Amino acid sequence: MPDNVARSILEDHLVDGEMVPGTPIGLRIDQTLTQDATGTLVMLELEAMDLDRVKTDVSVQYVDHNLIQEDHKNPDDHLFLQSAAARFGLWYSKPGNGVSHPVHQERFGVPGATLAGSDSHTPAAGAIGMIAIGSGGVDVAMAMAGEPLRIKMPEIWGVELVGRLPEWVSAKDVILELLRRHGVDGGSGRIIEYHGEGLADLSTMDRHVICNMGAELGATSSVFPADDEVRRFLRSQGREDDFREIVAGDDATYDATERIDLSELVPLIALPSSPGNVVPVTEVAGEPITQAYIGSSANPGYRDFAIAAQIVAASGAPVSPDVSFDVNPTSRQILGNLIRDGHLLSLVTAGARIHQAGCNGCIGMGQAPATDEISLRTTPRNFPGRSGTREDAVYLCSPETATASAITGVITDPRELARTHDLAYPQVREPDEILIDTGNLVPPPPKDASERVELRKGPNVAALPDFDPLPDDLELTVALTMGDDISTDEILRAGAEVLPLRSNIPEIARFTFDGVDETYPDRVEALQQRGGDGHVVIAGVNYGQGSSREHAALAPRYLGLRVMIAEAYARIHWQNLANFGVVPLHFIDPADRHDIDRDDVLRFEGLRTALERDRGELQVHNVTKDRDIRVAHELSPRQVERILAGGVIPFMKARLAERGATRN
Repeated sequence: MPDNVARSILEDHLVDGEMVPGTPIGLRIDQTLTQDATGTLVMLELEAMDLDRVKTDVSVQYVDHNLIQEDHKNPDDHLFLQSAAARFGLWYSKPGNGVSHPVHQERFGVPGATLAGSDSHTPAAGAIGMIAIGSGGVDVAMAMAGEPLRIKMPEIWGVELVGRLPEWVSAKDVILELLRRHGVDGGSGRIIEYHGEGLADLSTMDRHVICNMGAELGATSSVFPADDEVRRFLRSQGREDDFREIVAGDDATYDATERIDLSELVPLIALPSSPGNVVPVTEVAGEPITQAYIGSSANPGYRDFAIAAQIVAASGAPVSPDVSFDVNPTSRQILGNLIRDGHLLSLVTAGARIHQAGCNGCIGMGQAPATDEISLRTTPRNFPGRSGTREDAVYLCSPETATASAITGVITDPRELARTHDLAYPQVREPDEILIDTGNLVPPPPKDASERVELRKGPNVAALPDFDPLPDDLELTVALTMGDDISTDEILRAGAEVLPLRSNIPEIARFTFDGVDETYPDRVEALQQRGGDGHVVIAGVNYGQGSSREHAALAPRYLGLRVMIAEAYARIHWQNLANFGVVPLHFIDPADRHDIDRDDVLRFEGLRTALERDRGELQVHNVTKDRDIRVAHELSPRQVERILAGGVIPFMKARLAERGATRN
């Protein structure tokens, strides 16, 4: 097959396996990215593995999610992360320096390299021609330790872009159009590769917007070619020497194809509570709002803020008195350039609220909307309660739509604002000459200095729990039955109440599934106290969509989850379950899911033996209803080996110890 961009980079980094869609492969990882909501566990995992120093070319620890310092928990964790970065040889991006994805693209991204990140939006780096894959933290920890990243070889989905975007339509509308067509699992098992003459008018940060929200399609990754526009971007960052051209051949082929005529797109908006619930803005225009939000990793570029500034300046209208217009700069560097060019002044004088550079309200850390009031956001997700308000009503849209609506106080198609205010569409591109800010990036110390660093652990940093190996026979109570598209935010929510506990599994576990069934933690704790084998959870398709946070697997496992049975899984969460010793099974006949009720008892006989013998199909007996259920697994032999050992941590600790003994 002639090489497209994705296949050429994958082939360059293939360690083992064959590049046949659906088969296991191992990839050499050049760079890793961790952020503070997931990084504390990664650093504890590196400590548990007894790693001396990371083996990657570049690894960076960002602090961008948990910036609110209402007590000791977050600042204690920041100190822990800084000490761990120094101990294990990572760069450290200080609190307030910015969101990991745009900062990584600005300072570290290299065309043709591979990046594994413990954040599901890591594929944003595909904007500059990288294969960047979001993974659970322990998979990233293993990549830091020199292990290949193991995934199933994806199909390559070629999306041809033709035409030019109309005025008042931008990159956010491109990815919302794909979500409108295919929903939140339409990219499952695929890498999306964009190509075609329509790329000519998409800046590198426009491409970042599109790659970032490919995660909402369930895609393994997304990628653009490294072309002259990427060269321009790296030149503006003072890093042109890192450029390498990577473009698809004229006869490149793809496993699946799609075509989007950019000229036919209109302003789009995702309704609550799914990124896949997309309609034209005109269908919901006129609904009153109380919040409009600009920023996040999904719209992080200079242009995304500058165009909002130019719209409010040109309209001459202040923000509606009924609206909180929240502006979240995505890096200190971008903030500095907005200040230099006067855009921040335009936003402030129009009535915008300026927040520190970071994820902030995107992950429910501040800026929560009022109950049942509409919040328009340029963020990537609007899962129920993710904003920090349980009864939220979050809509996802472009900066143009959010700004127009902030001015009018109701959901507004920006083309309508242009008509009523006689506005020309602002022509904003990223400047070629920028102020570069690296002051809050701390480089790793030399190896001999790293070895002397002590990890700084505050009282909220707890040791990782130990899990026992998988027994052969289990009798498990069904603790929950759920439907389709359950997100990791519903399994273990984000927000200011919960995320500061990310370093303390016993404490954070108390919030597991509390948005689905608040009785779950107490009920499964009672099961454990009665001395049972544990419990099982039942779900539908696309279970575990959304965030890569491995807490959503680790906390239920701590509470006694041994087996999960769903119709189908989101890729990262499926891997996270296996990494912590939970057996992820799926129904052979989806109808069987509806014959299982909460509190039924399921008997698994010879489960360990079946996995050891690599039997894909298993039989489970519903003791309560006296009927058998056929289930199966898609685990690789490596995953089975780790589940049998009780999870990846004991497996990797033994492996690294063996390597050390061999070297000695």
